[in-house]
Amino acid sequence: MILEMKVPSPGESITEVEIATWLVEDGDYVEKDQAIAEVDSDKATLELPAEVSGTITLKAEEGDAVDVGAVVCLIDTSAEKPEGGEAPKAEVKEEAPKAEVKSAPVQTETYATGTASPAAKKILAEKGMDAASVNGTGKDGRVTKDDAIKAVPSMGTPTGGNRGTSRSKMSMLRRKVAERLVEAKNTTAMLTTFNEVDMSPIFALRKEYKETFKAKHGVSLGFMSFFTLAIVRALKMYPAVNSMIDGKEMLSYDFCDISIAVSGPKGLMVPVIRNAENLSFRGVESEVKRLALRARDGQITVDEMTGGTFTITNGGVFGSMLSTPIINPPQSGILGMHNIVERPVAIDGKVEIRPIMYVALSYDHRIIDGKESVGFLVAVKEALENPVEILMNNDVKKALEL
Repeated sequence: MILEMKVPSPGESITEVEIATWLVEDGDYVEKDQAIAEVDSDKATLELPAEVSGTITLKAEEGDAVDVGAVVCLIDTSAEKPEGGEAPKAEVKEEAPKAEVKSAPVQTETYATGTASPAAKKILAEKGMDAASVNGTGKDGRVTKDDAIKAVPSMGTPTGGNRGTSRSKMSMLRRKVAERLVEAKNTTAMLTTFNEVDMSPIFALRKEYKETFKAKHGVSLGFMSFFTLAIVRALKMYPAVNSMIDGKEMLSYDFCDISIAVSGPKGLMVPVIRNAENLSFRGVESEVKRLALRARDGQITVDEMTGGTFTITNGGVFGSMLSTPIINPPQSGILGMHNIVERPVAIDGKVEIRPIMYVALSYDHRIIDGKESVGFLVAVKEALENPVEILMNNDVKKALEL
C-alpha cells in the first residue's frame, strides 16, 4: 500500500510552508513517527513525522514552497524493514574522473613585471603602494624614483584581496520577519524614548541570593525576572501601553502576555510568557528558560509564539549599548535592554562608578502619548532601582520563595 503524506496545517492562517531540510534520503526505510523533514512556516520551524513505517519516496526538493495539504512524499507500507534495522542507503554515484589540471608555468620576474629601484621601493612603501601597480618608464618597464614620486595611490582599485560573493535563499521565517519589520515601520507612528537604570541594587540582590535561588529552584536568578515584573507593574499603571489598534477601536487587555525576543537557529523568535502578572521571580525565570531552550532546539510551536501584548528584547547580550527596537505588530510597545557598563554618575553631590544600563521604549504614538510613554519608562526605572520595596514588598526571601 502506498500512503501519500501531505503537509499538515501548522497553525491558523498558515497556507504555505517551505521544505527546509530532508532528514532522510529517497529510498530510505522510515519508522512511524520518525522525523523525516524540517519545514519552515512564516512563524516557526517544525518537524514532519512519518505517519507510517515503510520505504519513502520524496516528492519535493529542499527549498521548495508547498501548500498545506500538498503531497510531499510517498511511503510504501508493504516494504519490509531491512535486516539489522538499518535503512537502505541511497545509491552513491561514482564521480567522473576529473580532468588533469596542468599548472601554469612559473613566470620569472623581470623589470617589466613591476620591479623597482631601491629608491623607488622606499617611496612606494611610504605611500602604501606596490610596484606592480605602477607603470614604469625605465628600461624594460622598471619603476624609477621619478615614477614612484609621481605615483598616486588608487582609492578604488582592487589590490588582490578576496572579492567573491555568495547568494543564498532566505528562509520563509526570515522573509516573514523582514515583512513584519517593514510593516511595523510603515503602518505605525513609531517613536522611541530613552532612560538609564542604575543596576546596583539588582547586582547586590543577585550576588547575595543567586546561589541559594538556583540551588532551590534549579534556575538562575537573572535580569529578565526583574524586568518582566517591573514591566507588568508599569503596564497596570499605564494600560494604553498594554493596548493595540483594531480598526477604529483601541483594544486593551487586563492581562500581561509578555513576548520575549530570542535568537534561534532559524532566526529571531518571539515566544510568549502567558499571564506574567501571576508569576513570581521563580515562575518568570523558569518560563524564560523553558522557552529559550525550546527556541534554541527548534521545538518552539506556533501557539507558543502567538499573541503577546508587549515585547522585551535584550540586545545587551550581544554587546549593544543603545538601539531603537522595532514594535512587534499588532502590539503597541517594546522595551529594549542593553549592555551594562560601569559609568561615572552623580550620587548625592559626589561622582561614583555605577553599573548603568540604557533602556529604550519604542511605542505607537497613535494610541500612546508622550506623557504615558515617558511615565511608563520612568515606572520601570523606579522598580528596577528599588526592587526590594517595589517588586518584593520589602520581603526578599518571600519574593524569591527561599
